[in-house]
Amino acid sequence: MRNVGTVVRGIRTPIIKENDDLASIVIDSLMAAKESEGFEFKDKDIVAITEAVVGISEGNYVTVDDVAADLMAKFPSKKIGVTNPILSRNRFSIILKGIARGMDKITLLTSFPADEVGNGIMDENLLDESEFNLASVISEDEYTENFGSWKHPFTGINMIDFYRELIESEDCEVEFVFSNDVKTILDYTNDVLACDIHTREKTVKLLKDLGANAYGLYQIMAEAINGSGCNPDYGLLGSNKATEEKLKLFPRTGQDLVEDVQKRLVEMTGKQIEVMVYGDGAFKDPVGKIWELADPVVSPAHTGGLIGYPNEIKLKYVSDNKFADLKGDELKEAIKNEIREKDADLTGQMITEGTTPRVLTDLIGSLCDLTSGSGDKGTPVIFIQGYFDNLAND
Repeated sequence: MRNVGTVVRGIRTPIIKENDDLASIVIDSLMAAKESEGFEFKDKDIVAITEAVVGISEGNYVTVDDVAADLMAKFPSKKIGVTNPILSRNRFSIILKGIARGMDKITLLTSFPADEVGNGIMDENLLDESEFNLASVISEDEYTENFGSWKHPFTGINMIDFYRELIESEDCEVEFVFSNDVKTILDYTNDVLACDIHTREKTVKLLKDLGANAYGLYQIMAEAINGSGCNPDYGLLGSNKATEEKLKLFPRTGQDLVEDVQKRLVEMTGKQIEVMVYGDGAFKDPVGKIWELADPVVSPAHTGGLIGYPNEIKLKYVSDNKFADLKGDELKEAIKNEIREKDADLTGQMITEGTTPRVLTDLIGSLCDLTSGSGDKGTPVIFIQGYFDNLAND
């Protein structure tokens, strides 16, 4: 009888640079790991590749000047509202530099007490004690007077001060407004760049329906400018700081990559191995209160076997209810039979209560992101075995 279920391995690779043959690097690294660790490939194994090295290998970069040029073409007034950007040096500071370089004035509206993914900008206890509430519109002066001394406990930085200094360093004027209603920006300007991630299309439609000249961040650098990189699906969403003047975009060739890697692995191993590209995991830190998903999706590319949802019964529910009178081996065998005979689609049945109702790629991508981390582990490829197994698989 098997005594191990899912096994996850971080696979070390060479340092990946622009124009590298990423598919060959992934496969060679897997084969080297197989030899050193002694595992064998099986059907339904999963190979996952972090989006960072996909974007690097494909050379999908844009410069601050590229961003500025695209913004100037879309906002000839050179005075715009920027709504609900992520408060992040890695994710948004270089984008903001490009916006400021192309514009004369920015009215920057941010939600409070935190941004979309939980990055805080004020002491929530002070907010509770103040005259303001979540429906208030707080001016820049009111923010400075009441909350401006606050610094994030992890970074030691007040992101409003950081963004102000960055914008002004590009000879651009800035005014901050704090509101949880994006329509507030229309009291200041009719030209709006909406920077929210997960409600992006809804926000742009809302602003356009109210007569605004509105674009989403996903529509900036959706096409190449003077030979630059681009992302037709996500624009600047999912980008990361590469240098002080350059951004690495979310990958655009991921689907070709995963299908190539899968085809070559099937030919080499004779096993049906699934492949995906993953970015941020879809989980929230209960201490830092950060929702990790700053990318537009967890997995921008994956092979067909990873489409769908888990179809699992809750062992605890079955044990406590249907088989409450059984114990030991008899209980285990009864549950195994329950698993073998479960419906192909358990949606809506009580037997699934307590299982995680999320798409497979979100679950697997979160597992991969937690395994590879964002630091110095050096494992941009994750190899997963037994993910689709259950207790009935001996």
